Amino acid sequence: MIAAGSNTELGIGQSFIDELAARAQAAEDARRLPEQTIADAVASGFLGALVPKRFGGPQERFPAVLDPIRRMAHGCVSSAWTLGFYALHNWLLALFPEQAQTEAYGSGPFLCPAPLAPTGRGIPAEGGILLSGRWSWATGVMSGNWIMVGALCGPTDDLYLALTLLPADGVVIEDVWHTEGMRATGSNDVVIENVFVPEHRMARVLDIYGGTAPGARLHDASTYRWPLVPALALAASMPALGAAERATDIYADRLEGRVLYEGGTRQRDKPIAQAHLGQAQVRLRALHGLLDDTVGEIEGLLDTGTPVAVPVRAQARLAAAHIVRESRSVIGDLLSASGASVHFTDHPMQRLKRDVDVLSGHVVFDYDTARELAGATAIGIKVPRSAML
Repeated sequence: MIAAGSNTELGIGQSFIDELAARAQAAEDARRLPEQTIADAVASGFLGALVPKRFGGPQERFPAVLDPIRRMAHGCVSSAWTLGFYALHNWLLALFPEQAQTEAYGSGPFLCPAPLAPTGRGIPAEGGILLSGRWSWATGVMSGNWIMVGALCGPTDDLYLALTLLPADGVVIEDVWHTEGMRATGSNDVVIENVFVPEHRMARVLDIYGGTAPGARLHDASTYRWPLVPALALAASMPALGAAERATDIYADRLEGRVLYEGGTRQRDKPIAQAHLGQAQVRLRALHGLLDDTVGEIEGLLDTGTPVAVPVRAQARLAAAHIVRESRSVIGDLLSASGASVHFTDHPMQRLKRDVDVLSGHVVFDYDTARELAGATAIGIKVPRSAML
């Protein structure tokens, strides 16, 4: 088993991370990833790590992508988030019917934003649907060549939730991404009006939630039996964990050279400064333990052919939400212990805070909901079918 803490780099070495850091300010200013970052990511092989073997990919085990996403956040959180989702959506494509995979994987690097909230409508048409709607939070859409969106499909009296796939030239991008953090993700809105989507480019969400989508049967690998919400939530939590690690490193490095006005002593000689560092380090170690335990449980079930039950999926969502909540808290505590100079907008520690503040607003990290669902399913209370589990 490839554990969450594996050293597998998948083409994401330290030089790649250093380049992300060097471009972080330009990416933030442009409100999208630089084309060179996209080109480097494609060349690295990371984006296609979860592509099935039958389509020329290495078919890595799902957890193999977690560590590279976490480490990329040491350079740029927005880049880690966007590139991580590109890799995740290559995995999502593998859950669609075979014809859709042949078309999309065969068209070159699959760069696909995927706003999954069902804010569109698919009206039945011969051989598929006519799709219309507006979707927000389309991470990576500025460089995308395909797009995947959630929609309510079917006749009014028999609606079902599906993911739909179409080339990006069928959408209109609306420039709304003016935010305090995560600016380089370019997560603009997209509008689709009456575009035909064939049936083979559709996958029912409940099948994906449970790991029983068409691709789970097509590809004989546990990678494609991972349920959607644990996969999405854990991958999306990695930029926050990486950001907290980077903030801890920055704080430690600053201790040596920072001289306090009061008394003229170095901050490193203050016991409370040392305590802040120690506390951050042990909190991060605890998060790594939670991550490894969560991933190990799901991988163990899949390896024995055991379905991942709803309570396990709920605990995985809660683990991801807790990782983000704790990471955000670590960054905030270290920022408050670092003095006024870290609040200049070009300071990397300040950018880390803004980025994690914004990404923590993702619906899957809603801490109250995650705790409620985990607790309810643990004691056998039935939760709505629409719950993200």
